[in-house]
Amino acid sequence: MAENRSLPFFIVPRVGLEPTRGCPHTVLNRARKPIPPPRRDLTLPKISLFVNSKNLCYGNLMARIISILNQKGGTGKSTTSVNLPVFLAAMGKRVLLVDFDSQANATFSLGIDPKKLPLSVYHALMGQVTPSAIIRKTSFFGYEIMPASPDLAGATVELVSLKDREFKLDQTLEKVKDSYDFIIIDSPPSLGLLTLNALVASKEILIPVQCEYLALEGLEQLLATIDLVKNNLNKEVKITGALLTMYNRGNRLSRDVAKEVRRNFPGYVFDAVIPRAIVLAEAPKFGKPILQYAPASLATKAYRELAEEIINLETYNLKPITQEE
Repeated sequence: MAENRSLPFFIVPRVGLEPTRGCPHTVLNRARKPIPPPRRDLTLPKISLFVNSKNLCYGNLMARIISILNQKGGTGKSTTSVNLPVFLAAMGKRVLLVDFDSQANATFSLGIDPKKLPLSVYHALMGQVTPSAIIRKTSFFGYEIMPASPDLAGATVELVSLKDREFKLDQTLEKVKDSYDFIIIDSPPSLGLLTLNALVASKEILIPVQCEYLALEGLEQLLATIDLVKNNLNKEVKITGALLTMYNRGNRLSRDVAKEVRRNFPGYVFDAVIPRAIVLAEAPKFGKPILQYAPASLATKAYRELAEEIINLETYNLKPITQEE
């Protein structure tokens, strides 16, 4: 009789965990054979396979905190913030969306009226309530939101006189980050104090880039801000990648901008491209992500591909990027 080599149930990866290219070792492979020595330029995260009732399959890996950031408005930042977590959750991840924009577009897009919220991320940021008191569930299992309200606009003024004002969001998320695999932050379209808080709280940055030439102008300023945070606040922030949005394949300008971005940032541009689609503009009116509103659309396919790429990116493969690069 053949030897039974089946593995205990507690080290079998959940749906969506198994990586493809770029990730040579799955959790199963770690159990069956020793991990080869890492390359000198890589630092592997520590992984524990001990059973944990709170985090059954991930051991002691911490949440990936990703800010979706661009100081220019109209780049598809909030649209990406709302729709990306849907597909991460569908792949078995626990996701928290932090709406950190006083316009509260992400909150509204999920069917929550920001003006009727008794508590929002503002109250947690100012220490008036615990973060868990304001978190709300969405219609997708594993996808929760820390909603925003117009009150957040006042935080910019109130934070100025506070000690460690750049670390307030980081301190807030510290209390809940162990409950999630991903924390996605929808940052405001500016380079003010709220955006600085989002940068400090984040481990990674995803930059949506509209396929228009004016969208390229702000990238240099954004990279300079990231360098400022890294050098002055002793915070290592890494670029997950640039995401091309509002792409029109039949438009020569879109093709030229996409080519320009890929040439200037080789290795930092996602393969997934978000098309210009009317369904993405219509979905927030009904308080639905694109997967619910138009499941067969090209936009749905694009966000699914983006989620797959992000999951397949191991944290230790992400490299910092600066203006010189």
